[in-house]
Amino acid sequence: MTSSLLAAPAANSPRRVLAASLVGTTIEFFDFYIYATAAVLVFPQLFFPESSPQAALLQSLATFAVAFIARPVGSAVFGHYGDRIGRKATLVAALLTMGLSTVAIGLLPTYERIGLIAPLLLALCRFGQGLGLGGEWGGAVLLATENAPPGKRAWYGMFPQLGAPLGFLLSAGTFLLLGEVMDDAAFLAWGWRVPFVASALLVIVGLWVRLNIHETPDFRKALENGQRVRLPLRDVLAGHGFAVVAGTLAAFATFVLFYLMTVFTLGHGTSALGYAREEFLLLQMVGILFFAAGIPLAALYGDRRGTLKAMLWATGAIFVFGLLFQPLFQAGHPCRYCCSCRWVCS
Repeated sequence: MTSSLLAAPAANSPRRVLAASLVGTTIEFFDFYIYATAAVLVFPQLFFPESSPQAALLQSLATFAVAFIARPVGSAVFGHYGDRIGRKATLVAALLTMGLSTVAIGLLPTYERIGLIAPLLLALCRFGQGLGLGGEWGGAVLLATENAPPGKRAWYGMFPQLGAPLGFLLSAGTFLLLGEVMDDAAFLAWGWRVPFVASALLVIVGLWVRLNIHETPDFRKALENGQRVRLPLRDVLAGHGFAVVAGTLAAFATFVLFYLMTVFTLGHGTSALGYAREEFLLLQMVGILFFAAGIPLAALYGDRRGTLKAMLWATGAIFVFGLLFQPLFQAGHPCRYCCSCRWVCS
C-alpha cells in the first residue's frame, strides 16, 4: 500500500493550475499587444518611413496580420506535440517562442540603418509571436479544463481568457507610463523598445510557474491507456471535422470585434478623429475593464445554463453592437455622450 501511494502521480493544486494558465496567457497577450500598439504608434515611422502616413500605417498593420497566419500553424504544431509529449512541455515551448520573438523585436535595427531588411525581420519576428500564441491559447485552456472538477470546466477555462484583457491593460499601461516619463523624440528613438526587451522578465516568471506544474490527469490517463496516436490532427479532422470548422467560424465574430476595438480604433482614433495617444489608450483601458468583467460572468452562466447558451447570447450582443458601432464611434470629447456629466462637457 505504501509503495502504491509513493508511485501515485503528483496532483496539481487548483491554485497552481489557475495561476499557470493565467500568468502564461497574460504574458503572451502582453507581448502580442505591445506589438499591436507599436504597429500603430511607432512602426509606421521607423520601419516604413518612405511611404505616406496612411500607406505606412497599412504596411505596419500588414505585419501585425502576419501573426494571424501563424496562429493556426502554431495551434496545429503545438497541439500535435501537446498530445504526443504532454501539455507542460509544449506550454513551456510556446512561451519561449513568444518571448524570444518579442525580445528580438525590441533589438531590431530600423529602416534607417538596414533598409528593407528591417521590415522583413519585423515580419519574421511577428510570425514567431503568432506561432507562440497559437500554441499558448489552446494549451492553456487544456491545462485549466483538464484539471477542473465536475461542473466547473467553464470557470476554470475562463482563467486563460482573462489573460487577454490583463495583457492589454499591462501593454497600454506601459505605453502610457513611457509617454509620461519621456518626450516623443526619446520615445521614438529608444523608449518603444523598453516593453519588448523588458518582457523577458515576465517570460522568466512564466517559465518558473510553468515548470512547477505536473501533467494533467487526462493526459496521464491517455498514457496509461495507450491512447496516444501518431498524427493527432488527422484523427481530429477525420472524427470531428464539422466541430472543428463550426468552432472556428463561431470564434470569428469575437476576434473581429476584439481587434477592431483594440487595433483599428487606436489607429483611426489617433489619426482621423484627432485623439491624443494617451487619451485614447485610457479610453481603451476603460473598455477593456468591462471586457474583463464579462469573462467570469459568462463562465458562471456557462457552468449553470450551458456554454452553448452563453455563446449564443454573446454572439447576439456582438451583432447588436455592430449595428451601433458607427453612431457610437465619433470624434469629440470623451464625455460627449455621457448623460451624467453633460453639464460639465457642454
